[in-house]
Amino acid sequence: MKKTTTQRGIRAAISVVSILAAGAAMLGFSGCGKKGAPQGGGSAPVTAVGVVTLKAQPVTLRKKLPGRTSAFRVAEVRARVNGIVLKRLFTEGEVVQEGRQLYQIDPAPYEAALASARATLARSEANLVSAKAQAGRYAELARDKAISQQDYDNAVAQAKAFEADVAAGKAAVVNAEINLAYTKVYAPISGRIGKSEVTEGAYVQAGAATLMAVVQQIDPIYVDIVQPAGQVLKLEEDRKKGTLQISPEDAARVKLFFHDGREYKLEGKLQFTDITVEQSTSSILLRAEFPNPNKDGGGVPDLLPGLFVRAEIVEGVSPNAVLVPQQGVSRSMKGDPTALVVVKNDQGQDITELRILKTERTIADHWLVTDGLKAGEQVVVENLQRVRQGMPVKPVPAGQSIGSLPITEPKTAAE
Repeated sequence: MKKTTTQRGIRAAISVVSILAAGAAMLGFSGCGKKGAPQGGGSAPVTAVGVVTLKAQPVTLRKKLPGRTSAFRVAEVRARVNGIVLKRLFTEGEVVQEGRQLYQIDPAPYEAALASARATLARSEANLVSAKAQAGRYAELARDKAISQQDYDNAVAQAKAFEADVAAGKAAVVNAEINLAYTKVYAPISGRIGKSEVTEGAYVQAGAATLMAVVQQIDPIYVDIVQPAGQVLKLEEDRKKGTLQISPEDAARVKLFFHDGREYKLEGKLQFTDITVEQSTSSILLRAEFPNPNKDGGGVPDLLPGLFVRAEIVEGVSPNAVLVPQQGVSRSMKGDPTALVVVKNDQGQDITELRILKTERTIADHWLVTDGLKAGEQVVVENLQRVRQGMPVKPVPAGQSIGSLPITEPKTAAE
């Protein structure tokens, strides 16, 4: 009897728990209905996002490449005769004109050598006159059989030998004059001369070709640009395909930037592209020429030889480029560039779709996209932090204040 009473109590407790659980479940379903599915036929929450509609447009593609400046012409002034330097006739660092005398080497030994060569020439010329006269007389005697033929032949040969001596004497005089002229050292080109490598009293040698000074012409000035060989080949391929278009005038235009980002005020022209690939760097040399006038007609110009710069060349015009604002592009966990695009689902509702992109470069504050997007699509650029892939959204043209718009669609009147 006692056991039966206990069993009845247990069954009664289970019944009470079941009733309470059913009531809680009914309350839960009621609450869910009020939160997730608006009454009266309302729609699910929709987030407003700012979008940009992409369009294809012609874009000029430019590339900044490293380079170094080099002098337009460089002339090393070297000794061409042996001797003592008597004078230096210039100021180090100044601009000299072609043909200006720079040094004076002791001319005394060469003046003496010239005088000796001239004396030797005069003696040879006198001997030639005598020999020719004798050969003429011997010719008459030989016709009369007064002398042997051998004597006549000897006289003619001696006259020719003296002719050779005269020719050698003239050459010796010219050589002596050249050596004497070399004692005056002139500027071979116009340009800025550097420091003097020799001083007065120094002994210079022609055999060692003693370096005396260096003259550099830096107006205009060269800029040697380095471009990876792969980029050069790709540019040629794109131009052949027509994806890049460029005119000869644009292809030759070059802009220059200093190491601190300042732009050089004058534009240069591309002179040539080398056809040899540097094996150590797998790069190709491009040479541009820039005007480099002195400031206000004097002083030091802006570009000096050996300066590190960055040159901007025009690669071409992409006729159908697609540009995406940088704020609309993010990175996936793998590092791939991605963007959210507004598309229609099966019910015709606007939702977001995640796209993996291929970005080639930045142009101002945009990415140049070569794959993953096309003209006419809408890319989310504002309110990105509130949306994820597949969420329903309300696209609003970018630039409108998203904060002034409701985050979700307003409830219907039935609610």
